[in-house]
Amino acid sequence: MIYLIAGIAVFMGTHVFAAMRDRGGNSLRDRLGYGPYMGLFSVVALVGLGLIIYGYGAARPAAILYSPPTAMRHVNLLLMAIAMVLLVAAYVPTGHIKKAVKHPMILSLKVWAFGHLLANGELNSVILFGGFLAYGVISRISAKRRGDNGPGPEAIVNPMGDVLAILIGLGVYAAIAFYLHPILFGVPVLV
Repeated sequence: MIYLIAGIAVFMGTHVFAAMRDRGGNSLRDRLGYGPYMGLFSVVALVGLGLIIYGYGAARPAAILYSPPTAMRHVNLLLMAIAMVLLVAAYVPTGHIKKAVKHPMILSLKVWAFGHLLANGELNSVILFGGFLAYGVISRISAKRRGDNGPGPEAIVNPMGDVLAILIGLGVYAAIAFYLHPILFGVPVLV
């Protein structure tokens, strides 16, 4: 369990640091330069991600904190489809989804974490998904305080962004649900 907790602290710590960093001319990014800063950020975040993956697997089987009803697995399936569409919406041209949601990647993370908390009651799952949900909330609050409210009212909406977000997002969702989840995470989605 210690690797899981350490991984969450390292991974989310790098992201919280980046979100809260000094925007003045004396920030770490300014002192190192953009490329070296992003390289260092990426290495530290990947170490954290590696610790999370190893720690989550090593913590199985974990103590069961609660046993969610079977219906929560179905709710989670629906929420994951929404999360994948939101995730893709963050990277395609600004459509109605991105303009309405403001920060679709952060909302995607929160939906993903919340859905998995509904469907998983093991201690390692609660630590992992609860940690990511907390990070998502902190990240959105931080963005709002920085004045980063996503695409502004003057942003031009491209409906193709919504089409791409839905098609690609549902395609990724189907690939994960029907094929990749057991390979990547060792747990079949559809049983």
